[in-house]
Amino acid sequence: MTAPAEPLEGESSSLFQRTLGVFRYSRRALALVWSTAPGLAIVLGVATIVAGVLPAAAAWVGQLIVDAVVAAIETREAGGDWDYRPALQWVALEGVIMIGIAGAQRTISACQSLLRALLGQRVNVMILDKAGTLSLSQFEDSELYDKLTRARREASQRPLGLVNKTFGLIQNGISLISFAAILFQFSPWAMLILFVGALPVFLSEAKFSGDAFRLFRWRSPETRMQMYLETVLAREDSVKEVKLFGLGPLLLERYRDIFRRLYREDRALTLRRDGWGFVLGIIGSLTFYGAYAWVVVAAVAGRITLGQMTMYVMVFRQGQSAVSAMLTAISGMYEDNLYLSNLYEYLEQPTATDGGWRSEGVVPGDGVRFEQVGFQYPGAPRPALHDVSFHLRPGQSLALVGANGSGKTTLIKLLTRLYVPSSGRILLDGSPLEEWSIDRLRARIGVIFQDFMRYQMQVGENVGAGDVAAFEDAQRWQRAAHLGQADGFIEALPEGYHTQLGRWFRDGQELSGGQWQKVALARAFMREEADILVLDEPTAAMDAQAEADIFQRFQEYARERMTIIISHRFSTVRIADHILVMDGGTVIEAGTHDDLMARDGRYAHLFRLQARGYQ
Repeated sequence: MTAPAEPLEGESSSLFQRTLGVFRYSRRALALVWSTAPGLAIVLGVATIVAGVLPAAAAWVGQLIVDAVVAAIETREAGGDWDYRPALQWVALEGVIMIGIAGAQRTISACQSLLRALLGQRVNVMILDKAGTLSLSQFEDSELYDKLTRARREASQRPLGLVNKTFGLIQNGISLISFAAILFQFSPWAMLILFVGALPVFLSEAKFSGDAFRLFRWRSPETRMQMYLETVLAREDSVKEVKLFGLGPLLLERYRDIFRRLYREDRALTLRRDGWGFVLGIIGSLTFYGAYAWVVVAAVAGRITLGQMTMYVMVFRQGQSAVSAMLTAISGMYEDNLYLSNLYEYLEQPTATDGGWRSEGVVPGDGVRFEQVGFQYPGAPRPALHDVSFHLRPGQSLALVGANGSGKTTLIKLLTRLYVPSSGRILLDGSPLEEWSIDRLRARIGVIFQDFMRYQMQVGENVGAGDVAAFEDAQRWQRAAHLGQADGFIEALPEGYHTQLGRWFRDGQELSGGQWQKVALARAFMREEADILVLDEPTAAMDAQAEADIFQRFQEYARERMTIIISHRFSTVRIADHILVMDGGTVIEAGTHDDLMARDGRYAHLFRLQARGYQ
């Protein structure tokens, strides 16, 4: 398996364009750091300048120390009145400078550590906040999931990495300018030697950074599969089946197989990268020692003093390090920019705007109307719904019956505007759903889906999740739990409504399937102002007595409301005022229970088939 050879869109193969591309996201990363912690950014900038200037000053003072020592020795040997104090004064000054360098480096390190925590949190919040604006259909798009995976894996650390390299580039640039002022006194060619020595390694790093990014980007689906296998093998909601069916070794081997493939690719890239880095690094070493020899020859020839020789050698060594660090920083910035493209590509993912403004319809009390509604999932070969029409008025109940995959749950997702119809229209109180404010629309709907969430939170919070406005309202919890018939077992838990649920956290209590379903049903009852209640298989995990009790309460509660019930239990379905029988995304029968039984069609066949099971 090899990564695709062609460059990504917008990625140039020319060095000039790559260098320009380095700064594509640098400005945005710097702005992100500034908006996150301006005080720390200022301190980091000042410390960077200090750390950039002081090394040249230390080299210059080092020359003065050596020359002062040589002068004192020559004076003593000539029998003159020699004095060691000037040399000690320069030593003291160099000590102060080195303390300043150490302080600046410590300050830079501390700022980077604090910014890493603040910026990592900021970027993760941006990623999660963006997730809240995506539509359900976007979440079901595997390509977008790849973008989300790439953003979460790398992008949270890359902005700070890019900023650190930017400040490092500035620091080394300042150092290099001060070194250049010293080296120019020796020879104008000295700076050119420094750049030539460091350039090959820079070209190698830039090339392999691009290769690493393409590899990372290309194999996002496999990385996501690894994460999924980890979840299946280590989550309590899946471990029962994994153990029962003996899936552990099979899935673990699949996990290992993916790792082996990814590792082979990483190993090949690492060996190429480090091998070429070593070979090309030899050029830099030869360049330095050539310059070293040049300085030594100049000192032996008497063109420079011993102190100047010491200074030039030190400046050459530090200058080469500065040039190498600058070019490495530019290469790293290029790499960080590539990874930051994942973050901003995800954050700039287009999202549909709400666009609605209505808080009430043009015909109050008209209820819900589906008019020839159709819907087809992106990439699906056929529509999930086709030509569905019905009218549900306040005080009426509607039951949806049909085999799995007949479109029942899709219909509910259209009603709640999780999806937008491909054809036809849906009206609420005489106004199209797209004209309704999304918050106002969903405030009118209480829903329990068949695949409801089991939040690893307190029992009361699990109930309160049904209405965020009353998330911590204990009285509302109790009323909703009573309607969902969950109050009995909740009050028997160790800490009542404040009992932690699930096994992820300490002292968490696990519930049975039927108890969880009652909690989810109570969640739907939290929206006391909702006049549309949607129950998708609300009692599938409950016993017959619990089901009968719940629907008795439900009928009383829903007397003035519109209710939609999805169920395979005909004892539940027959209480509805109107029944739609669905098959293949279309309505094949409609009417009351008595009408459909008299018609002796699909509904009557299914009803009698189920009834025989109780005889």
